[in-house]
Amino acid sequence: MSTTDIKEMVREKYGQAALRVKTGGSSCCGATASSGCCDPITSNLYDATQAGQIPEETLLASLGCGNPTALAMLNPGETVLDLGSGGGIDVLLSAKRVGPTGKAYGLDMTDEMLALANENKRKAGVENVEFLKGEIENIPLPDNSVDVIISNCVINLSSDKDAVLREAFRVLKPGGRFAVSDVVTRGVMLPEVRKSLLLWVGCVAGSLEENDYRTKLAAAGFEQIDLEPTRVYNVDDAREFLAGQNIDVDAIAPQVDGKIMSAFVRAVKPHSN
Repeated sequence: MSTTDIKEMVREKYGQAALRVKTGGSSCCGATASSGCCDPITSNLYDATQAGQIPEETLLASLGCGNPTALAMLNPGETVLDLGSGGGIDVLLSAKRVGPTGKAYGLDMTDEMLALANENKRKAGVENVEFLKGEIENIPLPDNSVDVIISNCVINLSSDKDAVLREAFRVLKPGGRFAVSDVVTRGVMLPEVRKSLLLWVGCVAGSLEENDYRTKLAAAGFEQIDLEPTRVYNVDDAREFLAGQNIDVDAIAPQVDGKIMSAFVRAVKPHSN
């Protein structure tokens, strides 16, 4: 499973998700997303108040596994960067939180998602938002330029998570906060669950083990690292994840049940000495 293969598969699947929304469909985390798709990772993440603040297409395009804007502390005047911003839901919600004196950036590598996000920005009438084309392993922003980094079920898709976390550290200001939602695993994940490229796009195969996540954040320079489970998935949820992958879920149930979870991951870039 090469880095190029993974990146192109992610680009293709997320581009297709954006196009589905434009034609009246919706998206989900699973590899077989279709109109009206609903899965245990991406469903019911935003409350009615938040949904009412953004265009419907923004919500339909959400492929997240959490709600980082509800969990992250965002203050007026701050600059926020969303890694893998998709249709722009978390960028638009963040922009409202930081207000007109703040700024919200969204970074995405998929042309279709960027087009959808800019259309959603126009419909929302939000001025303090900018969507950037690029990859989360090579963020097109200068050092020490961002107060808060958020992300929603995207870092697990990268084949070079160390590079992502180093770049996040680089662009954060001293004292800046890393506050992302991601799919992580607890304990050893079976090779047959990780081996499928489609499952990587489906947010499972690329997920880090929770202690590995902490280790990689510390290696990048972060402090005050905390990982808080927000949804822990049971064997019935796993059956949804692994549908059509020729995996006997019942046979591996004891090794899957409760091993996959969505989590809110926090860390802080230390102040300069």
